[in-house]
Amino acid sequence: MNPFILVLFVVLAGLLWSVPRKWALAPFLAGCCFTTIGQGIELGPLTLPVFRMLMLIGIIRVLVKGERVTGGINLVDKLMMAWAGWYFFASFFHNSQLDAGPVYASGFIYNTLGFYFLVRVWCGDMEDMTGVIKILALLLAPIAIEMVSEKMTARNLFSIFGGVPEAVLLREGRLRAQGPFLHPILAGTVGATCVPLFVGIFKRHRIHALIGMTAGVVMAFTCASSGPILSLMAAVFGLMVWKVRHLTGMMRMGAVAAYILLIFLMERPPYYLISKIDLSGGSTGWHRSFLIETTISHFSEWWLFGTDFTRHWMPLQGTAMSPTHTDITNYYIGIGVGGGFPAMALIIIVFGVSFAWVGKLHNALIETQPGRVFMIWCFGAALFSHSVTGISVAYFDQSVVFLWLNVAAISSMYSVVLLEKNRETEAEDLTTTEPAGS
Repeated sequence: MNPFILVLFVVLAGLLWSVPRKWALAPFLAGCCFTTIGQGIELGPLTLPVFRMLMLIGIIRVLVKGERVTGGINLVDKLMMAWAGWYFFASFFHNSQLDAGPVYASGFIYNTLGFYFLVRVWCGDMEDMTGVIKILALLLAPIAIEMVSEKMTARNLFSIFGGVPEAVLLREGRLRAQGPFLHPILAGTVGATCVPLFVGIFKRHRIHALIGMTAGVVMAFTCASSGPILSLMAAVFGLMVWKVRHLTGMMRMGAVAAYILLIFLMERPPYYLISKIDLSGGSTGWHRSFLIETTISHFSEWWLFGTDFTRHWMPLQGTAMSPTHTDITNYYIGIGVGGGFPAMALIIIVFGVSFAWVGKLHNALIETQPGRVFMIWCFGAALFSHSVTGISVAYFDQSVVFLWLNVAAISSMYSVVLLEKNRETEAEDLTTTEPAGS
C-alpha cells in the first residue's frame, strides 16, 4: 500500500469510527473517491482495497456500538438478503479456479449488501441524507478537476497511488479521463448519476448543489463516452417528469406499448436501438445490443445458477480480456451470469419496489411536507439513471456504492415515513381514547 494512502486510510478509519452516526458515511465515501481499487492488502484469496477495509470497520462499528437499521427490516431489506442468499448458494455450482465460486461471490455480496445496510443504519432521516449529499458534492469536485487535468495533460494523477494507468486512454482521437476509477465509463457514470441528488438540495444549499452539479457534468463529459452522457440525459428526464408526475402511470403503459409496437416494426429486436447511439465517437453500442441477444439465446446455459463460460456467446471478440468470458457490459446480465435468472430477477424487483416506494412517499407527503417530496423524487431520478445505465455498464469497482446509495436511501426514507405515521396513529389513538370509568 502506498505510504500516502496508508496515512489517508488511517485518518479515514479513525474518523469513520469516531464521528457521530449521521456523518459516518462521509469518510467512507472519501475513501471511494480518493483511493484506487489497486490500493489495499491481499490476504490469501481475499483482496481488500481501501473501500472494502473501510466497510469492514464500518460493520464492526455498527456491531460494537449497537447501531440499528432505521425503522426496522422492510421489504427491500428482505429482498436484498434473499438475493445475497441465492447468489451465495449459486456460487457453489461455479468453479473457484475460474474467478468464480464462493470466495468471489462473497466479495460481490459484501460490496453490495454491506454498503446497502451501512446506509440503512447511518441515514436515519432526510437531514442525515442531505448532509451526506453536501459532502459528496465537495468530494466529487477535486475528481472533476483532476479529470479536466487528464484531458489537458494526458496523465492520470491518481496513477501515483497505483491501480490505474498513468497514460490516459485514447479512442477516436479523444482522451478519456477516468480519475480513480477502473474505467472512464465508470467515472463518468458516477458523475452523471449523482447530478439529481445535487438538484434535490438546490433550494436549501445552493453553493453545495452548484458545486456538485458542475462536478457531475464535468465528469460525464471528460470521460468521452456515450454511456455517461446517456446516463445524464436519463437523470434529467427523470427530473423533468416531476412536472408531469401525475402522468407517470400512463407513461409506463405508453413505454410498454411503444416497445411492443417496435417489435413488429423493426427487423431486429428494439434493444438494437442501443447500437444506433453514438454521442462521443467510437461507441460500442452494437456490442451491447448483441450481448443482450446472445444472452437470451443461451438462456438455458445460465438461467438457474449462472455459468462459468460465456466466451462462445461472442466468439469474434477475442480472448484478450478473459479466456472464459466475453465482455459483460451489462450489470443485470453480469448478475445473471454469476447467480442465474433468480439473482437477476431479485435485483430488478428491488429496483421496481424502490420506484414504487418513491411514488408512495410522494403521495404520503405531498400535502404535509412538500419540500421533502422533491428530494425523494430526485433519489428516484438518480436510481432511474442507474437503472438505465445498468443496461450498458457493468459496475465493477467502487462505483457500485453510488448505485446502492440510492436504493438504500429510498428504503430508509420509506421506513422513516412509516415509523412517523405509526407514531402519529398511536398518538391519535391515545388522544381519542376515553379515560377508564368515564
